[in-house]
Amino acid sequence: MDALNITHAAVGVIQREYGLVLLGERPVGKPWAGYWEFPGGKVEVDETPSQALLRELQEELGITVKSYYPWITRTFDYPAKLNSKGQLESPAKTVKLHFFIVTEWNGEPHGLENQTLSWQSPDNLTVSPMLPANAPIFAALTLPNIYAITNLNELGASLFFERLKIALENGLRMIQVREKQLSGADLLAFTQQVVSIANPYGAKVFLNSAEVASASNLIANAGATGAHFTSSALMQLQTKPAGMLCGASCHSREELVHAQALGLDYVMLSPVLATRTHPDAETLGWDKFSELIAGYSLPVYALGGMEKSDLHQAKLQGAHGVAMLRSIWLSD
Repeated sequence: MDALNITHAAVGVIQREYGLVLLGERPVGKPWAGYWEFPGGKVEVDETPSQALLRELQEELGITVKSYYPWITRTFDYPAKLNSKGQLESPAKTVKLHFFIVTEWNGEPHGLENQTLSWQSPDNLTVSPMLPANAPIFAALTLPNIYAITNLNELGASLFFERLKIALENGLRMIQVREKQLSGADLLAFTQQVVSIANPYGAKVFLNSAEVASASNLIANAGATGAHFTSSALMQLQTKPAGMLCGASCHSREELVHAQALGLDYVMLSPVLATRTHPDAETLGWDKFSELIAGYSLPVYALGGMEKSDLHQAKLQGAHGVAMLRSIWLSD
């Protein structure tokens, strides 16, 4: 598709407490009337997507945005749409949607274009139908901003499970089991214990794996949420495994592109900063990190030397969140 034939749009994911997001129903007289969508609109010739976001939310909702983050970018091919009389209502077009997470604003949102508004939970929508380009976004919004990687090897079982319970009490909702020193029955038993502790909190548990088959069996037996593939395993995948959420480790543009082509649910990109394990390893730094994920369609977690205090910086660079191996398990 020629870039000149792509319509760019800025889209605001306006978040309220408890993760609620604002949706609007397209009014009668507009194409796709009756469908629900995130607020936003077309990026004009003389605008950046962020400038369009601020203008559109002011015009549509009457709010002044105070704080926002760049997020994911998705391209969607809208088919031609006919009205009830068989007449062309909206021609086929390709839209590039620049999503932003909006966290602070002045004013109370009102439907200034005759649209009905509704605050919705991304994992429990009560309105429909959803505008096709917006529908895949809700799965990404259910992924927490903080992602913990288990550290049994350094902490030992007793201390690790003590810290796991503390972290869950403090709001941790996404965990990756990565214990390369364990295999077979030991790995299964450890994963089952993590899952049993995490389940009452509604936390997602992913299993780090280098193979699809072994991951599928372990996930089924342990009751985990899904698989997280190593970068080498990622590059061997031809299709996304069915029936489970999937993420992968990435260290290069090539790996990011492959994960995107597979339609994975998220990726980790590392190393952003120096780590205790590999203090002399070459790092991406925030500038390179931001460059690699500019215009990317999957949620990205920054990994490598991360702490909770890095979340704001990571989100400013377009990340969905941060992943941590050590600092997340420090006692508060």
